[in-house]
Amino acid sequence: MDTQRFSIKGRVISGDDPSLQDALAQVHESSERPRCLCIPGGIEMYVARHRYFVVKRMPETGSRHHPSCMSYEPDPASSGLGELVGDAVRESQAGEVELCVNFPWTRTQGHGGLRTDAGLPGDVEATRRRISLHGLIHFLFERAGFNRWTPAMEGKRNQGVIHKYLTEAAQDVYAKGVPLAQRLYVPEPFNEATHTAAAQRRRVKLEILRPIDGRCPLALVLGEFKAVDTSASGHKVWIRHMPDAPLLVDSKTWKRIEKVFAALFEARDADTGYRVHLVMAALIRARREHTYEIDAASLMLTSEHWIPVEGVHELPLLRALIEQRRRFIKPLRYDAHGAARFPNAVLLDVGAVPLALHVFSPFMTAKDREVKEAAVRAGDRAWVWPAGEPVMPALPAASP
Repeated sequence: MDTQRFSIKGRVISGDDPSLQDALAQVHESSERPRCLCIPGGIEMYVARHRYFVVKRMPETGSRHHPSCMSYEPDPASSGLGELVGDAVRESQAGEVELCVNFPWTRTQGHGGLRTDAGLPGDVEATRRRISLHGLIHFLFERAGFNRWTPAMEGKRNQGVIHKYLTEAAQDVYAKGVPLAQRLYVPEPFNEATHTAAAQRRRVKLEILRPIDGRCPLALVLGEFKAVDTSASGHKVWIRHMPDAPLLVDSKTWKRIEKVFAALFEARDADTGYRVHLVMAALIRARREHTYEIDAASLMLTSEHWIPVEGVHELPLLRALIEQRRRFIKPLRYDAHGAARFPNAVLLDVGAVPLALHVFSPFMTAKDREVKEAAVRAGDRAWVWPAGEPVMPALPAASP
């Protein structure tokens, strides 16, 4: 089901019907709600407005939709999101999302971080989980729909699409009270003919980095890591589609990045026969006018189709699913300690109950193997690709 159907004021309208916008305008900011008709009786939705009206699912209703519906979302417990929902990730009835993040939006000049008075005697702050930069990458990719695949997406994921949907994913999201869309920059696709205008838009966007009263605001650059060069004062990190704006980083910080994310750098160069992308989220500040320095960074590996993966052992499964024109979701780890307890993919085209797909890598640790075996046993049903078997077991047939 690539196109949803909605019931609006007693009328059934397809998601690709030109009259949908007019119908949504009639119920926007009213007590009436559209209903998604993916199951008998439908499921209540709400209407949001950005540049145009959008029908969105109500909080905590994703698993009630039919698996073939574009609004379907597995139970949060099937991914690392389950550990964050209701605490580090809170969604209101109005569709706004509040994130409790573990990084600052401001640095004080001359100090490693922003000073607060939270530790004064008599102040007690409730403990909340906090989402990291890595968790935020997963949040944005899932909110943008890049961990989901249908055959209609074939050939339609490029930098223009990445820029558009990641930027839109930040709308109505707040981190420490700051609109995420205000601080997020995703590079526009590079084009020689339009590069000057795009570069000017980037500079305008990053004007927010100007220091104010001794405080240095931070912004988030999210794009594909391309290369790193040594410079006189450290290193220059190059992000694809930003050929004229390197991110500066001191040698000590870059060595830590290389050490922490060594497995991902190795995976990018591994002899797999599969193309991958290495995505970087860099929290940056202005060293000087229009000079951007990395304050903190995280990295994530994706398949050639921009689907986040935990390692190269998942790539053969994802390619097979895409080549067989299957519909699926890739559960994301977020900030969970490990991903072994989550399915490597969830098949959505096998009827009313989705199917968890598990891959056992020959390079798994003994602990991860035990965790994944327990996850397989705990599920109602599961498909398993045992470690060491070079040929992937057959998948169940798709429902008509």
